[in-house]
Amino acid sequence: MSDHSTNNQVQRELQPGSVDPISSGADGADEGAWTRRLVVYLRVMAAVAVLKGLYHWGEVTGFIGTEDTAFEVQPMAWQAATVYFAVIELVAAVGLWLATPWGAVVWLTTVVSMAVIELMFPGIYGGSLAVVGFEAVTLVAYLALAWMAARERPP
Repeated sequence: MSDHSTNNQVQRELQPGSVDPISSGADGADEGAWTRRLVVYLRVMAAVAVLKGLYHWGEVTGFIGTEDTAFEVQPMAWQAATVYFAVIELVAAVGLWLATPWGAVVWLTTVVSMAVIELMFPGIYGGSLAVVGFEAVTLVAYLALAWMAARERPP
């Protein structure tokens, strides 16, 4: 008889939907739609920041480029900017992925820094308006999502 009750117990445990996942109950109950969209956007921007950071590290380490465009033969301003972005992009990526306030601040610093370098110092990276446009679009999208998410929260 105990074998039969044990089998019934096992069958109940193996039935679909019989075991609910463990959750804290606050996994999204207090989040609105715009807040969730903002977090998804921050995670996408974190992935972009990782790619950009790894690209800059590839330039520093020599995985990207040729002997003519090696890190060592570049001007000091280019080297400094490349090392700066190699570090700060990855730091921003961690903060964005965690959706922390400091992550957004560091990311905003990278966005503004890249736009300023492209516009004010075209000799460093070439002054690409496409890069400035991309940075501007990502900044405006972040500000719009952050504003909409803030409107969802009660004052």
